[in-house]
Amino acid sequence: MGEPGREEYKIQSFDAETQQLLKTALKDPGAVDLDKVANVIVDHSLQDRVFSKEAGRMCYAIIQVNNMPMMALVNPVYDCLFRLAQPDSLSKEEEVDCLVLQLHRVGEQLEKMNRQRMDELFVLIRDGFLLLTGLSSLAQLLLLEIIEFRAAGWKTTPAAHKYYYSEVSD
Repeated sequence: MGEPGREEYKIQSFDAETQQLLKTALKDPGAVDLDKVANVIVDHSLQDRVFSKEAGRMCYAIIQVNNMPMMALVNPVYDCLFRLAQPDSLSKEEEVDCLVLQLHRVGEQLEKMNRQRMDELFVLIRDGFLLLTGLSSLAQLLLLEIIEFRAAGWKTTPAAHKYYYSEVSD
């Protein structure tokens, strides 16, 4: 299932040095600076949305052979989340949805690795919820839900589940 030999990643848009860095990271992650690899992948993903899916595949392949998969990705993931928590992004429902979805998936792990950055991120989220004018009701609901989710220890309480998901039927 997608192991060695499956190196048909679309990295041609990178310069030769970066291509070599990525190829090495995919073969032997311990031989490269994973923080640098993560930054290259994240920066390119932010510039080219089409590459984002490929970036996810590459990161997944790299972490499959590395003992500390999240360590190299902590700061780049936080950088992406901080970007999504900026006022211009919070005004777009799909970006708020992305922010909240990612926090549901990895928020607890990220907080364990760097609580100070999580606190800073939630200051932005809180301020966006309270101070931004023109947020859609869905964006407000999503922001409030993720604030409560974190406050409850990264769990959804029965009352919160009923409140936020009462309209969703199985």
